[in-house]
Amino acid sequence: MDDSTVSMSLTLDGVTVLSPAALQALYRINGRSTVEMRLAAASGEPLYTCELFGADHIHVAPRLEKTAAFLLDQGVPFRIHESADGERNEISLEVMQSILGEI
Repeated sequence: MDDSTVSMSLTLDGVTVLSPAALQALYRINGRSTVEMRLAAASGEPLYTCELFGADHIHVAPRLEKTAAFLLDQGVPFRIHESADGERNEISLEVMQSILGEI
């Protein structure tokens, strides 16, 4: 990802293992492989990242929102980060929804 890319990501907060059922559900929601998500959770890396303003934004942004909704529904804590201009900042769910609603 270059410095001019704007993206948002979801990272689990204090959770390093997701159940196989949760991983399968997340796969159906966001399309990221269960192996990639399991490894991301274990290493504290983003579970899902979407690039904003790209050609596939119309497909990936809803997946980000649905991934967040699933994690909320399951009671799995997570953090949201926005990356822009080479900086990564934590944002709230409300800010994420506001940004995605404006695009």
